[in-house]
Amino acid sequence: MTAQPWTRRVATAPAVALAITLMVAVAVVGRYGPEHSMLIAGPVGAVLLLLLARTAGLSADDVGLGRSSWRRGAAYAGVCVAAVAAVYAVAALLPATRDAFRDERYDNGPAQALVTAFVVIPLGTVLFEEVAFRGVLWGLVNVQSGPARATLVSSGLFGLWHVMPSLRLNKVNPAVTDLVGDGRTGQVLAVLGAVLFTAAAGAVLCELRRRSGSLLAPAGLHWAINGLGVLVTAVVSR
Repeated sequence: MTAQPWTRRVATAPAVALAITLMVAVAVVGRYGPEHSMLIAGPVGAVLLLLLARTAGLSADDVGLGRSSWRRGAAYAGVCVAAVAAVYAVAALLPATRDAFRDERYDNGPAQALVTAFVVIPLGTVLFEEVAFRGVLWGLVNVQSGPARATLVSSGLFGLWHVMPSLRLNKVNPAVTDLVGDGRTGQVLAVLGAVLFTAAAGAVLCELRRRSGSLLAPAGLHWAINGLGVLVTAVVSR
């Protein structure tokens, strides 16, 4: 791999710290702000991160938004959505795996499930997380240290990003409750499992971004896992 110019290393190093700081601020707003705060904080945070990347000298290609990658990224995304849909359909039909879709957080009826899958998740989750983790953060670290280090940093922080959302996982998902229990130990195990799982998922998303050169590929898979999961949960719950 060709060494990056030293001047570019200097320009991007402080930007990594600033990007992480901004991501933490968005996480706090999403956690402690009014309901659906991420519908505003997510897009605003994504724009600020892209401006930060631009200021640090990154191009559209560096953050996975170059026009030349759109077609390839869309193709990857389409395949990912189809694959996840097929896996979910089989899992929902099998008694042994059906309970994994019984989650009281998303048992709010079909109308709410549609809003969650096609509005809340794309704007409040996928947009910001893909721009932040697979776009700006991955791009900044890649410029400094190459794709392997970029994937390690991005996926590790992506796992930690899911600590707060998983604090009640062992209480709201019967399959997780049966596996680890609903007490404090079960909570710790559920959070640890969520962090490890999402870190591994983050590595897969980073690899999709690297191979396709586009954020559309990981965004497609990310939406499919979350959005289709909500839709299947709504069906299974009824």
